[in-house]
Amino acid sequence: MNQVTEAELRASFVNCTRGERARIALPGPLATVDFDRLDFLGWRDPKAPDRACLVTQAGDRLVGIVLRAAAKSAKSLTKSTMCSLCMTLHASSGVALFSAPLAGAAGRNGNSVGTYMCADLQCSLYVRGLRKSDAIGRMNETIDQAERVDRLRRQVGLFIDNVLASNLV
Repeated sequence: MNQVTEAELRASFVNCTRGERARIALPGPLATVDFDRLDFLGWRDPKAPDRACLVTQAGDRLVGIVLRAAAKSAKSLTKSTMCSLCMTLHASSGVALFSAPLAGAAGRNGNSVGTYMCADLQCSLYVRGLRKSDAIGRMNETIDQAERVDRLRRQVGLFIDNVLASNLV
């Protein structure tokens, strides 16, 4: 992912109002973010942990979406869950169901899409082996790191397409 400015980041959001864009809590100083290792920039709002944001390159433009995490379920030490984007296994609390309002009129009418993602939104680091999950069991994949990165990018792209789909009609 390419380095972005605060103005570019705020302008990228497609499923919220201008006022909401202005109030989005950013992930800290962008100069400290290592964009070379990211396929998307994802973060949770520290003041409202059920809110999150995901920003990525979609074709030739930057696209950001606002997410909402479902209420947490009870933790289980024996149950694992898998992120739908990066296919990383986590202990049950390491994956959350995130929903995103659709872009345009459909989103304003309350329609949304959702998927299970790493609760910390650090999928890029998990597929590169730079962060390890807390799952008891590990899944051995037969594809290499480059293929895992490609799969992550495709999955993120499909989710973004679903958020934008109603706005393209």
